Amino acid sequence: MKFYQKRFFKRGLLALTGVGLIAFAASAFAHRMGSCRHGGDANECRAQIVAKVGAKLDLDAHQKQQLDKLAQTLQAQREAMMGAKGESRQAVQALLAGPKFDQAAAQALLDSKTAAVQDKGPALIAAVAGFYDSLRPEQQEKLRGFMNRHHGRA
Repeated sequence: MKFYQKRFFKRGLLALTGVGLIAFAASAFAHRMGSCRHGGDANECRAQIVAKVGAKLDLDAHQKQQLDKLAQTLQAQREAMMGAKGESRQAVQALLAGPKFDQAAAQALLDSKTAAVQDKGPALIAAVAGFYDSLRPEQQEKLRGFMNRHHGRA
């Protein structure tokens, strides 16, 4: 084999190995990060979030319990708003399926979502208050700082 053919073969093999490693790393990262965002077990995701927030805010056992209660309430609110998996998307697609927009069905969908918010809203407010009020002042300040950094100033 000629010199330039060996060099081309070696470079090609090295490039192929590099691309494979990059693809593997990207796949592993997407799997790790996407498990909670895209179809992961809701209880497992909630536990991960409670653990992460608990570590960042240095929560004690009672505060973690309040945070878990808040996370459960948020999960119930989301399920009430979104319905079963894909239910909201199918409802919107049904509104757009015919030659004319079904205003009555759209109003009924809006009413059901509004009723879900009104029904679950007081429990959500109580859960937020229970968690926030259980925090020490320095923890509340950390939480406010986190919210300002990650969600913009209000």
